[in-house]
Amino acid sequence: MDIDEILLETEEAMEKAFDYLKHEMRGIRTGRASTGLVEFIKIDYFGSMTDLRSMAVITTPEPSQILVKPFDPSSLQTIVKGIQNAGLGLNPMAEGKTCRINIPALSGDRRNQLISSVKEMGEKAKVSIRNARRDGNKQIDAAEKDKTLHLSEDDASAAKDEVQTLVKKYEAEVEQLVTAKTAEINEI
Repeated sequence: MDIDEILLETEEAMEKAFDYLKHEMRGIRTGRASTGLVEFIKIDYFGSMTDLRSMAVITTPEPSQILVKPFDPSSLQTIVKGIQNAGLGLNPMAEGKTCRINIPALSGDRRNQLISSVKEMGEKAKVSIRNARRDGNKQIDAAEKDKTLHLSEDDASAAKDEVQTLVKKYEAEVEQLVTAKTAEINEI
């Protein structure tokens, strides 16, 4: 494996860790309504667990409200029950052919719990990024020892520096995401 492939593979692993963090952060409840809060809730629809987003149109007509309009109106009660059982502390109300979810304001304790959870997720993402660095550096060392690749010590050192630059870039992005989510949680 040549250096370019190693660097590409390492960056892909770091990108994957960052994307996973972004996906996880979307599901964290803040004081503001967000479709990401409910779109991945699994609903038992005719015996199979289905994401809510594939069963309904989800919108946020107001900053503290989510509106769910099922494609199949007969599934409304199932959707309401699924949202109640999702463990998010939400209280959906069926109104005609739609489901309205009012997002209550967060208590101080709950805000602190969420902030702690966000920071923990950020740290896990950083650990994944550092693990990708370790794996990349191991591959660079192996490539340097493999005489058929003709990789000089300087080239290996430059590649490791590039890996470190990637680590700094992705750790900064994680930090920025954590800071933004923390600010969003603290917003009243």
